[in-house]
Amino acid sequence: MYRVHTQVFRGFLCNRCMDIEMIDTKKLDKLLLKVEKPARYVGTELNEIIKNKEDIDLRFAFAFPDTYEVGMSHLGMHILYNLLNSQDNIWCERVFAPWLDMEDVLRENNIPLFALESKDELKDFDIIGFTLQYEMSYTNILNMLNLANIPVRSEDRDDSMPLVIAGGPCAFNPEPLHNIIDLFTIGESEELILELSNLYVQKKKEGLSKEEFLERAAQIEGVYVPKFYYVVYNEDGTIKERRTLNPNAPEIIKRRIIKDMDKSYFPDKMIVPYIDTVHDRVVLEILRGCLRGCRFCQAGMLYRPFREKSVDTLLSQADNLIEASGHEEMSLSSLSSSDYSCIGDLATKLLEKYEQRNIGISLPSLRLDTVGFDLIEKLQEVKKSGLTFAPEAGSQRLRDVINKNLTEEQILKPVKTAFDLGWSTVKLYFMIGLPTETMEDVMGIKDLAYKIKDLFFDREREKIRGNLKVTLSAACFVPKPFTPFQWVAQNSIDEFYDKAKKLDREIKDKKVVFNYHAPRISYLEAVFARGDRRTADVLIRAWEKGCKFDGWSECYKHNTWIESFEELGISTDFYATREREITEELPWDFIDIGVEKSFLIDEYKQALKESTTPNCREKCSNCGINKRNVGGICKRV
Repeated sequence: MYRVHTQVFRGFLCNRCMDIEMIDTKKLDKLLLKVEKPARYVGTELNEIIKNKEDIDLRFAFAFPDTYEVGMSHLGMHILYNLLNSQDNIWCERVFAPWLDMEDVLRENNIPLFALESKDELKDFDIIGFTLQYEMSYTNILNMLNLANIPVRSEDRDDSMPLVIAGGPCAFNPEPLHNIIDLFTIGESEELILELSNLYVQKKKEGLSKEEFLERAAQIEGVYVPKFYYVVYNEDGTIKERRTLNPNAPEIIKRRIIKDMDKSYFPDKMIVPYIDTVHDRVVLEILRGCLRGCRFCQAGMLYRPFREKSVDTLLSQADNLIEASGHEEMSLSSLSSSDYSCIGDLATKLLEKYEQRNIGISLPSLRLDTVGFDLIEKLQEVKKSGLTFAPEAGSQRLRDVINKNLTEEQILKPVKTAFDLGWSTVKLYFMIGLPTETMEDVMGIKDLAYKIKDLFFDREREKIRGNLKVTLSAACFVPKPFTPFQWVAQNSIDEFYDKAKKLDREIKDKKVVFNYHAPRISYLEAVFARGDRRTADVLIRAWEKGCKFDGWSECYKHNTWIESFEELGISTDFYATREREITEELPWDFIDIGVEKSFLIDEYKQALKESTTPNCREKCSNCGINKRNVGGICKRV
């Protein structure tokens, strides 16, 4: 049926003990000597899955539009890769965006982009599925298709070409990719991807055309086929109406939601890369959703309701993953790990189980105001690291605007406790350009950092241990769809720079380090986050002019992007820095995520009043998700 590839890595490529057609691996071996990290392109890792093509009804290429290191750190890829491969008649393989050196090798030697497992070119696959994690990876999608000799526009791909689909958080505004992607999956995909794959197998057996398949697929909840819709615009550029062009296409696309996390699929093994990745550890998903309701946070709205796995389920999954990987660290993954109702019990049992094997347990999404330091100290016994906080805003006023529900005392008190216990390194994450922000709010970032510095040194000399370092990181606020701030104007590039540079000048203490994200990249991110169908042609034009890896500062070509918009007569400010009326039809309004628009409007108004909303465990805010009968905490409110 299939086997998990466990061969020890020797050289670049190994020859499988099976007869499959693939790219000339001997030639590729030699060419890979020319690139910086050949292990990105060879496959053959521990727990890679190899199948016999003769037994397969559907070949699926999971495509991650960024480097191998980034993609292999994405939990969703591991889940769907193993889920699809759990089906006897489906073979899912992986493909990542080749880095610039490897792209040159492929193009110079006329080698099409290939999947890691079989080394077959992407044109041989039935479905190519892209995950959309970040708007700035969109040009990589075009580049990967082009490297595979597949037309980038969906209308130019006939029935002989693979079906190109996409899902992930950015799919909640699919319109900037409407003429590139054949079909979008909206929401959590564990059930949806199997329904879609089985339908495609049926399509092949019945000899259906691509058009016939898309008509049937459009009737699956959570599937959006953009060619079945047409958008009419007003003279001012706003949307007048959306028209449905096919009777099988629903007017509203409902997001798919996994109701029971204990019963949802989770892999018992994950591929172990040969090279370091962004998150080089076992990842255990403990819950989905978030209780907090931060008004800037798209994930907090998209992944409602709050759903936990049981401790028993997690202990069993942890055992499987550790035994199959050999990793020495396990990360308990979620949007807000400290809100897991049994976090103390779970962490203690994991620590006790793996203490003798020196396996560390990390909680990357902790709120130190809700977790006791007895637990934190236990977690740090194996591998001690610095403390990380995300106040997001420097002033209490602005934290109330964004509904962070975190007071200065709740920040400073655990920091002081940490210092008394021997910690000396603190990282703080903020955003610049939040709605209603003033320069006084920006300077509040410096004030908070200096108060933390004073906490460290205003103690008895014998208690001061370590070399204090306070690192401040500021991202530029990007208004995202389906958040209470989806209507607000983003700061201009100049405004971002003015605020960041002034803050940098004001921080004069060597114990405090300040870094900020590139405003130009965040500005373009906002354009595509809130873009409509007209931005799709700009995307293609910019890629044709050489844009790719736009999220990487060393590759980003701002002037080329601006030229592309100007050539097509489209204003970037229309999408980024324009404030929207709450009555305006938004490009993504045809998607129902379960959270009602009226709730988002009310939260927006509450933000302007600097009024906070309690978290879901304290009080139900009637966001609307409980009307979908999806379980989670909403069952108890």
